[in-house]
Amino acid sequence: MKMDFSIEETVKTRSSVRSYLDRPLPVGEKEEIRNYIAGLSNPFSVEVSFHLLEKNASAENLGPYGVIKGASDFVGATVAPVELGLEALGYSFEQLILYLTSLGFGTCWLGGTFDRSGFAAAMNLREGDLFPAISPIGYSQEKRRVMDSMVRWAAKSNQRQPWDTLFFKDDFSHPLTQSEAGDYVVPLEMLRLAPSAGNKQPWRVVQDKDTYHFYEMRSIKDSKLGIDIQRTDVGIGACHFHLAALERDLPGRLVKLAKPEIHVPEKMRYLFSWTAT
Repeated sequence: MKMDFSIEETVKTRSSVRSYLDRPLPVGEKEEIRNYIAGLSNPFSVEVSFHLLEKNASAENLGPYGVIKGASDFVGATVAPVELGLEALGYSFEQLILYLTSLGFGTCWLGGTFDRSGFAAAMNLREGDLFPAISPIGYSQEKRRVMDSMVRWAAKSNQRQPWDTLFFKDDFSHPLTQSEAGDYVVPLEMLRLAPSAGNKQPWRVVQDKDTYHFYEMRSIKDSKLGIDIQRTDVGIGACHFHLAALERDLPGRLVKLAKPEIHVPEKMRYLFSWTAT
């Protein structure tokens, strides 16, 4: 389904906001966000649950560990431990993030710098559910805090890896050129610009005729909860790629295929593919 806003413009506009005005979201806009969440879906057909939460007197322990300032509204997402579950969560959550960005709200993916137990209690998590991330939602302060700038510098938030390290043709020995990508130049560029934990950009894509195979390049250990956060990151990137492809009327679908017969480097794992239909 195409979005009601420009994917390319929104992806380029989005940035991680860590400093917020001390102003809760209006009731009407919260309801609009809830309605949008109710209509969210993902191409992996996995159910992702979202939870809108407000920090108040009865939920004082909701909040990040000093990284976020001023936010009082948050959204968290959970998913059952199923195949492509974390990828589906990343996809759906990023679609919500892009929608919030189009409305002018600030957001910030957080995977390890928040009170997980406090949020888990407020969200009434089901046993076994995976809970990899939250995001504040609010009005950005125009002037960045010193801490905000330091965090962005440490995370290399403004840097992205070049094409020849992320996208390949036929195998991992031949970088994909933009001319070879053809109509998929913009979807791949939107993928390249996607946010990820520590800005590691763990996605790798191999073009195989009319199919694009998505891989995870492991560079971060699983969290103490056994969550491979980089699978969520690949889902975020797939959201950018897929929505940009839909915006350009490029036919295709995201699906897990039999493992492609492509020799992969160490710590590389096949996840799913985009195939033209």
